[in-house]
Amino acid sequence: MGRYRLDLGPIPLHHQVYLDLRSMLDAGAWREGDRLPPERELASRYGCSLITVRHALGELAREGRIERTRGRGTHVLRQRIDHDFAGALSFAEQMQRHGLDARTRVVTSRMEPAGEAVAKALELEPGRPTVYLERLRMAGNEPLILEQVHLSADRFPGLLEHDLEHSSLYILLAERYRTQIVRIAEAIEPVVLRTREARLLGRKPRTPALLVEGTAFAQGGEPVEFARSYVAGDRTRYFVERGFSRSNRPIASREPVGGPDRRVAAGR
Repeated sequence: MGRYRLDLGPIPLHHQVYLDLRSMLDAGAWREGDRLPPERELASRYGCSLITVRHALGELAREGRIERTRGRGTHVLRQRIDHDFAGALSFAEQMQRHGLDARTRVVTSRMEPAGEAVAKALELEPGRPTVYLERLRMAGNEPLILEQVHLSADRFPGLLEHDLEHSSLYILLAERYRTQIVRIAEAIEPVVLRTREARLLGRKPRTPALLVEGTAFAQGGEPVEFARSYVAGDRTRYFVERGFSRSNRPIASREPVGGPDRRVAAGR
């Protein structure tokens, strides 16, 4: 590593070190499992203090790019795959953007009666037949997402007869059943994997993961699909980009404590 000149400008020194190390990680200067140079060597390279280097490494560790272990040094972790939570790209398209080969493996496909939660989400009578489909979404040979999907069997007769490993479920619904998905309402929460889900995802039981649960709706507003997806949290990261605007109206003044109207105006 050659010497890197830090700029004594408005950008903090530790953030300049962080940006340079991150760019080197992105460029493949170090691979998964590689050990980064010792802190003193990095401090010499950048011409800065050990505290500055440690601060920069701390930022990379918080992002999940490296792991710092006392007595073993600093090692590169597997880079997480970003998913746009609000994006329109399919799983396969998002994997292609990361240069990965997307695959799907059907784990379970069967008919089963709608339980209470499924019946409520799909607006069915409890006990009505549903198509239950469980699939692993994979990058190469590594499972990333375990999908568990319910659809009305009355609405989609013969669905399980189709190839659900090499074709898109939503494209099949649109072309074969004239049902176009136009809206999806989802919630996301952290969980720990139970034994079965962990085994299918190739993780240890009680490994942290993300649970994405939601309902997909057709053009007329009727619910079509209820799904739970377990996402490997050590390999995948969701992000959301949203618009932002704040009212320029002045904040309403507060009444004196104990007055007749105790209102507080707050912005978020």
